[in-house]
This record gives sequence, structure tokens and C-alpha cells, in this order.
Amino acid sequence: MTTQHRSLDDLLLYRLSRVVGVAGGMVIRLCEGRFGITRREWRMIVVLARRGELGSSQLAEHAQLDRARTSKAVGSLVEKQLVSRVARVGDRRQVLLDLTEAGHALYAELFPLVTRINAELISALSGEDAARLDQILHLLQAQAERMVAVAVLPKADRGRRGAGGIRPPSSRSP
Repeated sequence: MTTQHRSLDDLLLYRLSRVVGVAGGMVIRLCEGRFGITRREWRMIVVLARRGELGSSQLAEHAQLDRARTSKAVGSLVEKQLVSRVARVGDRRQVLLDLTEAGHALYAELFPLVTRINAELISALSGEDAARLDQILHLLQAQAERMVAVAVLPKADRGRRGAGGIRPPSSRSP
């Protein structure tokens, strides 16, 4: 890739998004079609399976989700009886989240399927290329985190997409 971008296909984030869109779509179909959960719920199940009991804020942080989306997904997972809320001993105001037996069973069945999809995708690379890709992804993740730490960006306002659409820059209020 060159540093002078001529089209959308030249942009790294777009290319990564396309790979995730295609291969990740298989994971989404498994999650939603076969297991009745969203990809966000799947991410939270994986975090709880790997880390054990967590508070909602900790779960949001480890799953890299905002608290509002985490709260909504937790409610759905509790309703589906995949996650339980347990009051912390000594402080009933603090609630810990954990997988139920059904949540552990879902994880045990789905994780190998997702692992297979990932393994099949990476099989297009040699062992050396796969190791190099892993190193590159670590470098890109660290760079992205550095960029976010210093970026001054406006807060996303998804409400604008609805009825009014996107306002041109000149009509935005200061």
C-alpha cells in the first residue's frame, strides 16, 4: 500500500473492515442463527468465560464496549439465562456478573466453531507470514491506542443519522 491513497480500497481500515465483514459474517450467522445471541453478547460471554466474575464496568472495559451497550447486552444475557447477577458479599449495591451453566455450555460449544473459522482464514498464510501478521497487528493496535489517547475528536452523534440526516459543516452549531 502506498501512503498516497487514491481510493477507498487503498485505506487500511476499509480493507480490514472488509475482511471482518466477510469472515466475521460467518461468526455472526453462527451466533445469531444457531445460538440466538448477538456478536456483542458473544464478546461478553468470551470475556466472562476467560476472566470469571466481573462488575459491569470491568466487563465493559475488557470487552471494549461503552457502559450503556454493556448494560443493555447484560440485560439480554440475563434474560436468556446465560449470565447471572450476584450481589457482592458485604456490599449488595455492587453486582458481579458471571456465566450460568447454560452460558458456559454455549461458550464450550461456540468457541471451537469460531476458532475453526479463524484458523481457516489464517491458513491462507504461511507460518512465517501468520507470525509476522500477529506482530504487525500488535504494532497497529498500540499505534491506534496512542492516536486515541492524544486525539481531540467530537463525540459521535448518531442521532443525526435519523430524521435530519448529516448536517453540512457550515450549518453545525459552534
